[in-house]
Amino acid sequence: MTDQASTDLREQVRTRYTAAARAVLEPRPGITAQSVELSGTGWCCGGPATDSCCGAGSAAEAVGGFSEQLYRQGETDWLPEEAVLASLGCGNPIAVADLHEGERVLDLGSGGGIDVLLSARRVGPSGFAYGVDMTDDMLTLARANAARAGTSNVEFRKGEIEALPLPDASVDVVISNCVINLSTDKPAVLAEMFRVLVLGGRIGITDVVAEDHLTPADRAAAGSYVGCIAGALSRSEYLAGLAEGGFTDASVTFTNEAAPGMHSAIIRAVKPATT
Repeated sequence: MTDQASTDLREQVRTRYTAAARAVLEPRPGITAQSVELSGTGWCCGGPATDSCCGAGSAAEAVGGFSEQLYRQGETDWLPEEAVLASLGCGNPIAVADLHEGERVLDLGSGGGIDVLLSARRVGPSGFAYGVDMTDDMLTLARANAARAGTSNVEFRKGEIEALPLPDASVDVVISNCVINLSTDKPAVLAEMFRVLVLGGRIGITDVVAEDHLTPADRAAAGSYVGCIAGALSRSEYLAGLAEGGFTDASVTFTNEAAPGMHSAIIRAVKPATT
């Protein structure tokens, strides 16, 4: 992929997530974050099941998607409505990351902040949750949601997941929810996750992953890049990338299938405790 093509795709992603944030910040009848469409093409939960990466809102339930119920019953009841409305993930990384009291957590592509706020509650006052997002409107929404929730052990920083605005060895856990597939430089993302984790730290993320028999051309035919499909790694590519990035004990577990050969998946791996 050329530098220009990569830049163009990143701007398409930024534009669409900006529109999703504004659908919550500036609500209009019939328009939700999940149903946003730009230039006549659906994206994420707003598109057909073959071009969908998330499933938290009512629009997602109507079209099908990777998961119709991402969060456990009652898990989000305490959150501001705006945080739930802006949820655009394909799974629940909180359920797979096994967070503990006092841990420091980083959410890649934190959007409206739902997973950061859930993480902050799980790790408690002695822990901390960071969110990184490249979209100004999503950051505005996330910070407002944190204020509404009265959550103080959180911080949202502007940045790209290929160059995280955190120092080395600064977090215990990295989570992410249907975001890494949108990156045009996935090795850089994996390297950055490894860098910011402490020795013995871990990742617990959800993402869109393809079965190994699907070629990049097959994935492009199945859905768009900004719709979370065309840019998905295969299972073997994910495992190889994690190993090359220094991670151990890596696993990729398929959960829900939304299109033939395309799945929401749980990805876990560990940064070795010694170098």
